[in-house]
Amino acid sequence: MTLYGLIGFPLGHSFSKKYFTEKFTKEKIDGFRYDLFPIESIYNLPQLLSDNPELKGFNITIPYKKDILSYLDDKSNLPEGLNACNCVSIKNGQLIGFNTDVTGFRLSLQPLLRPIHTDALILGNGGATAAVKHALKLSGIRFAVVSRTSGEHADLTYSDLDEAVLSKYKLIINTTPLGTYPDTSTFPDIPYEFITAEHLLYDLVYNPPLTEFLRKGQERGATVKNGYDMLVIQAEESWNIWQR
Repeated sequence: MTLYGLIGFPLGHSFSKKYFTEKFTKEKIDGFRYDLFPIESIYNLPQLLSDNPELKGFNITIPYKKDILSYLDDKSNLPEGLNACNCVSIKNGQLIGFNTDVTGFRLSLQPLLRPIHTDALILGNGGATAAVKHALKLSGIRFAVVSRTSGEHADLTYSDLDEAVLSKYKLIINTTPLGTYPDTSTFPDIPYEFITAEHLLYDLVYNPPLTEFLRKGQERGATVKNGYDMLVIQAEESWNIWQR
């Protein structure tokens, strides 16, 4: 039995196991299994690999997309300047890093873009933010990162957001976990009263399908998109990598 899986903590919200299990059944792919590996520290990774010699690849989610980099034997497939990895292929005992989030985000966003979406606000600066920033660069979209506190990794704080800022940034991307089940009542603290029909709100959260962030934007006439299609695209990209 060839094993793949997902590492992160916690993993109760995970999409991946259900997706791959159903994929294997539907496409009659025998001899493969996809499991969840919730590890409380990235330092537990070597023991996990030792305990599961049949593991041939794995995905990485919160909070280890950056921490995994120091365990990789081969980073040559990661785009230059992208310090995040969400997919590892294991070949001859070597951990080879990839980032399929970039492809997933870019391809799921592309059909919704209009000429007015030249500037984006990225809410949050966690592990998923790096892939979003890289995808926006590839798409020629300028961006500013919003965080709770100012610093070298943030361009704006939430208190900086006003009508002038939101009139410039017509694309707003939530990379924080706010609104994720079961804490569905939470949402990024932005001035939603300045959202218009010209805005596109993209939430990396996919459960629930309509987060409070998206619902509040939708009420103002904005186009909204959750992260489900991004996950599907990145999962299929991971599968293609593992089968090489």
